[in-house]
Amino acid sequence: MELKKNLAISDTGFVFDANSGESYSLNPIGLEILNYLKQGLKDDEIREKIMEKYDVDASTFDLVYFDFIRTLQQFDLFEKS
Repeated sequence: MELKKNLAISDTGFVFDANSGESYSLNPIGLEILNYLKQGLKDDEIREKIMEKYDVDASTFDLVYFDFIRTLQQFDLFEKS
């Protein structure tokens, strides 16, 4: 999945979708994940990076990460295929 190209993402976790006019706020880890997605990293690459940096096991990461991805999908922040 690829994030919309017109998303404005600030260093403080503020996200603005120019298409819809909606804005969102992310915590630091959400921002980190969103930046990894923007760089084009795949799910397993993101899992590896987060697990190296934070004290989290794979099953907990997967549960929280894929919930976050579903939320991004609900907010229509990914490009249409």
